[in-house]
Amino acid sequence: MTTERITFTGHSGEKLAARLDLPDGPHLATVLFAHCFTCSKDIPAARRIAGRLAAMGLAVLRFDFTGLGHSEGEFSNTTFTSNVADLHAAAEYLAKRDMAPDMLIGHSLGGAAVLRAAGEMPTVRAVATLGAPFDPHHVTHNFDDALDKIEADGQAEVSLGGRPFTIRKDFVADISAQKLAPAIQNLKRALLVMHAPRDAVVGIENAAEIFGAAKHPKSFVTLDDADHLINRPEDAEYAAEVIAAWAARYLHLAPPAPPIGAPEGVVRVSEADPNGFLQDVNSGPFHHTLADEPLAYGGTNKGMTPYGFLSSGLGACTSMTIRMYARRKGWPLDHVWVDVCHNKVHAQDAGTGSGERIDRFKRLIHLTGALSDDQRDRLLEIADKCPVHRTLEKSSEVITELAQV
Repeated sequence: MTTERITFTGHSGEKLAARLDLPDGPHLATVLFAHCFTCSKDIPAARRIAGRLAAMGLAVLRFDFTGLGHSEGEFSNTTFTSNVADLHAAAEYLAKRDMAPDMLIGHSLGGAAVLRAAGEMPTVRAVATLGAPFDPHHVTHNFDDALDKIEADGQAEVSLGGRPFTIRKDFVADISAQKLAPAIQNLKRALLVMHAPRDAVVGIENAAEIFGAAKHPKSFVTLDDADHLINRPEDAEYAAEVIAAWAARYLHLAPPAPPIGAPEGVVRVSEADPNGFLQDVNSGPFHHTLADEPLAYGGTNKGMTPYGFLSSGLGACTSMTIRMYARRKGWPLDHVWVDVCHNKVHAQDAGTGSGERIDRFKRLIHLTGALSDDQRDRLLEIADKCPVHRTLEKSSEVITELAQV
């Protein structure tokens, strides 16, 4: 993933700071991300979701709303309406780069903002919200004790997330006047609602109201015991996984032809956690999994080991090859599964006479169905003809080059 640090002009002329996360391979679609109330574009959930989507070929623009993060302007002068206007400014910036947004993602109040804005963005085909309020006025519960002072004095300083912010009467009046139900009912875009049942900031009833107001296609996915900010890496990873899988269905991504010399396309493996061994494994825009090491070896055990992937390749190819042969012959094979074990053994154990250690893969093939003994024996022979088996038995050439910076 390549990240560009950019600025664009917001609703009132100030420069807004943004990051544009670009896929290393083909660009298949563009996502615009709106962060939570008084948050920034750089919170862990935003980074993780953007990274996962970029890995599947989607460019993601995440920016700081006016007066927040690294953006110019005064937060005290902003309103919910100005946040929506900033979203439109971001979409216009992307359109000028021929990257008009195909999808909007909003977290918390940012989720309410994308629900408001989506209907006025003709290129948007899908919307996802995380912990979003159905009623934007819900955000005022964060400073309930200051509402009287805001009403009387026109503004008040409040503490949000341990930081001081000035909230003005205009903000309260604007957000109190917002009604999202009509916008949701007329969304005419695929909608994904994600929410944690134990969210102590924005209650789960908000997700129910958003989902109830929306028309199909719509989906709801629980974030289980995640907190409102989705701070835990495993929760952010789960949210990213679900959004990526869901987006692939509704954005109708069409991958380009594979490059010459790679008939199945490029498999890209990149670090998901530089402090451990967790890896993102992407085969084109649609297939993603995780590789890791067991806890005993310093990993987090969130994915198969590299040798586990190698064993799974042998097992999958074996099962497919047996099924193809039985299907072609019209034999009564009901089901096939393959157990694969990997170990390192001394070469002499394998009959080569060498003192070196080599890899040993042991396959146990299970066949069910009314097969004769001759048919079962023949399918066992066919197993040895699977392409991955032949690759492992032969010497392979691995060409390694260093990418140019």
